[in-house]
Amino acid sequence: MPAPWQLQSAVLRYVLAQKLKRRQRFPLVLMLEPLFTCNLECAGCGKIQYPNEILKKRLTVDECLAAADECGAPVVSVAGGEPLIHPEIDLIAQGLARQGRFVFLCTNALLLEKNLHRFSPNPHLIFSVHLDGREPVHDRIVCREGVHKTAISAIKAAKAKGFFVMTNSTIFQGQDPEEFHRFCEEVAALGTDGMMISPGFAYDKASGQDMFFQREQTRTWFKAALKDWRKKGWDFNHSPFYLDFLEGKRDYDCTPWALPLRNVLGWQRPCYLFEDGKPAKSYQELLDATAWTKYGHASKNPRCAHCMAHAGFEPSAVMDAFSSPKKFLELVLDFASTHTGHRS
Repeated sequence: MPAPWQLQSAVLRYVLAQKLKRRQRFPLVLMLEPLFTCNLECAGCGKIQYPNEILKKRLTVDECLAAADECGAPVVSVAGGEPLIHPEIDLIAQGLARQGRFVFLCTNALLLEKNLHRFSPNPHLIFSVHLDGREPVHDRIVCREGVHKTAISAIKAAKAKGFFVMTNSTIFQGQDPEEFHRFCEEVAALGTDGMMISPGFAYDKASGQDMFFQREQTRTWFKAALKDWRKKGWDFNHSPFYLDFLEGKRDYDCTPWALPLRNVLGWQRPCYLFEDGKPAKSYQELLDATAWTKYGHASKNPRCAHCMAHAGFEPSAVMDAFSSPKKFLELVLDFASTHTGHRS
């Protein structure tokens, strides 16, 4: 089934409210990283390359709640590192939910099954399980055998207890679009509540730089991988406009301020995906003191040239949908036709 209707309704009301206030820049999702420590060393990840003194840092519960309150976004994606390593992750999730926010707790699932008792099923909590493909693909990317089996077991256990569960997949060079089709069918058969996908971003610190797509390669891959996805009834936790963008059917520049990152170092600028200069001390400083015209495709910044990642362009697709009554009607009709007769 799709994402909680409460989440969809809350985001809709929030965006409409921002539009009525004529705000040009506002957050949609707070990306919150209460730690960088992880129990995997995945290919393509830049987070684990920090020095030990940074990897030992943790945000407190109060710091996490204050960041969400300051930012004001209706959705908080708690990532890392591996959030379940944080000794107070349950209190962080509970506190964010009490604020009325919807929490995506991103996890590689190695610790999920044994920690389910610390959480309660709630529409405000969604476990977002890292799953980059079927077993051989996923285990190769996370650089450890058996992780896929553990993740599948954890997904089944979480669903059996009534939790909302989605998958979160990063796509790299060498993955087969036809194999991706089989992966989507397997994920749907687990009874998950949606899938998130994004082409990988070439972090400066990441090893294996040849894993990442160039922009035209991204479009070619996703055009093949997403062929007929609407007819197949796959639940993606994305605006269909963003999926069109991945296929090259729409063209957007990024809106990096809409998915701001608060981590153990501060508010990372300019975006979730790369650092440029010292972190801001507040979300407002991030908005006011960042030279946004230096980033994105239109800027010709070489670090942005091939990025088509969810963190930058999903909010652009959402903003496009709310840019006119005609575009909004197009989105509503697209969503309705996609979910008509959907598997329950």
